[in-house]
Amino acid sequence: MFQPSQHDVRRFFCEVHAKQRQGLPLTPIETLAGRWIDEHPEYHAELSDVQAALAATYTVEGGQTNPFLHLSMHLTISEQVSIDQPRGIRQAVDLLAARRHSIHEAQHEVMECLGEMIWESQRSGRPPDGLAYLDRVRMRATKD
Repeated sequence: MFQPSQHDVRRFFCEVHAKQRQGLPLTPIETLAGRWIDEHPEYHAELSDVQAALAATYTVEGGQTNPFLHLSMHLTISEQVSIDQPRGIRQAVDLLAARRHSIHEAQHEVMECLGEMIWESQRSGRPPDGLAYLDRVRMRATKD
C-alpha cells in the first residue's frame, strides 16, 4: 500500500499548483488534484510556498482547516467513486451530488462520513468499517 509521508503529500499539492500556474503538463492524478485545487482558491496562497507548507501546523483548537488533508480527502473520495470501492459508493455519491446539485458539496458531506469512519477505527483499534461508511453516505443521499 502506498503510504506517503505528510511532507510527500504537501509537496505533491504544492507542485501540482505550481505546474498549473506555469502551464506545465500534468499526470492524470495531478490533473484530478488540480481540479480540486481550482475548487479551493482559499488554499492557493498556502500551496504557493512549499517551505511554509512543510513547516505549517494546523490545529482544530486553532480553528484551522488543514488544506492538505482536505484536498487529500477529495482525492480519496474521487478514487473511491472511480473504482466503486466500497461497492455502492459511486451510486451513493452520484445521488447525493444530484440532490445537492453539486459534486463539490456532496464530497464535503462524504468527507464527514469518511472522517467519522476513520475516527471510529482509530478510537476502537479496529479496521475501518466500509459498510458503515457507505450506510452513512447513503443516509445523507436519501434523506430530505
